[in-house]
Amino acid sequence: MSHTLLEKWRATAYNEQADKNQLQRFWATYFQIEKEIYEDLLSHPDEEVRGTLPQLAEKYGRDVMTMVGFMDGINDSLIEPNPIETMDETTELNLVYDKALLYKNMVAAKADWLYELPQWKEIFTEAELKALYKEQKESGTIRKEKKIGRNDPCPCGSGKKYKKCCGK
Repeated sequence: MSHTLLEKWRATAYNEQADKNQLQRFWATYFQIEKEIYEDLLSHPDEEVRGTLPQLAEKYGRDVMTMVGFMDGINDSLIEPNPIETMDETTELNLVYDKALLYKNMVAAKADWLYELPQWKEIFTEAELKALYKEQKESGTIRKEKKIGRNDPCPCGSGKKYKKCCGK
């Protein structure tokens, strides 16, 4: 059975059997590479980067498997997601990202080394970045609705007690 490139990447990156130190080194290396690719991407925010895995790997001076990981990471932030589940070395891919969504996804992933990249300050104002950050943080906050007591006035506005009105 042949594995897709994405399955191969995930088997390595999320290998339960791997030596913990090895896996830590793997991710430390990967995060550094990822950061460098994002620095490049964010330095040219309006360039529409497209190509096959080998072409993109060459553009960023990386190996194909590393690019597979990168494509997996950025896919949710793209305007048109790539078919990452089935991509191979001939699939035409794009790195055309939604700027606000990418920033918020970096915040959601708690990747401060990415959302604090200086390139963001060329794309958004300080106030816009603050607003996006806040919006992302609040989207994960679950607010409990205030429970209506039986003897509270009914929220429908009838003036009756809740138990005698909509709470029946």
